Amino acid sequence: MRTPIIAANWKMNKTQKEAKVFLKELIPLISDAECEVALCVPFTGLAVVKRMVKGTKIKVGAQNVHFAEKGAYTGEISADMLKELKVDYVIIGHSERRQYFGETDESVNKKIAACLAKKLRPIVCVGETLEEREGGLTEKVLERQIREGFRGFKSKDFDKIVIAYEPVWAIGTGKNATSEDANATIGYIRQVLRKYLPKSISEKVRIQYGGSMNSGNVKELMSMPEIDGGLIGSASLKAEEFAKIVHYGRA
Repeated sequence: MRTPIIAANWKMNKTQKEAKVFLKELIPLISDAECEVALCVPFTGLAVVKRMVKGTKIKVGAQNVHFAEKGAYTGEISADMLKELKVDYVIIGHSERRQYFGETDESVNKKIAACLAKKLRPIVCVGETLEEREGGLTEKVLERQIREGFRGFKSKDFDKIVIAYEPVWAIGTGKNATSEDANATIGYIRQVLRKYLPKSISEKVRIQYGGSMNSGNVKELMSMPEIDGGLIGSASLKAEEFAKIVHYGRA
């Protein structure tokens, strides 16, 4: 059995004050959550969010990390810094990081290694653009991202890794793959993992769907056998909406 994980990605939203207001509303709404819940927040909010969720089962995640331990990398943050804040998860390779900040499969690989070395759990994003999808390149792109992104890691490392399939064409657009399409593509990702890992390991890896999941479609998506949760963007910014997603659409 794979424990589902619903993770919020606040992106560049919410000040510390706004985070406090949000959490005061959210925590009572999800106290009986049956899935794992993580809040991936801006660096400035990590300490206050970690403090406010103390005593709950809610995990806290960062949205990026640098692969170097320290050095002249202005504006970056290291795995050691996140570890000191008792961060649980780190999003790596989000499509927006790849698109706007030049992240590559190679840098994703280095960041995963940096996280694992400090016992942080990476949420590793993979996915194709609209152009790649329409060109019939989805499988080729996903296999390359998985092969290069996870190059050199051992089976035991995958106990700590979560994968998020995020079709780039469905992020922030309101568009969404059908539940059957999402399930089939995530099934393909698992099939690729089997090329590099024992089946017993690949079957345990949790793979989220990250393409505009919301309270209206979460029930159908989460009923699919290959989908192990969601990486939630804009729908995670309102406590009531996010709580509905955590409860798989139930009010």
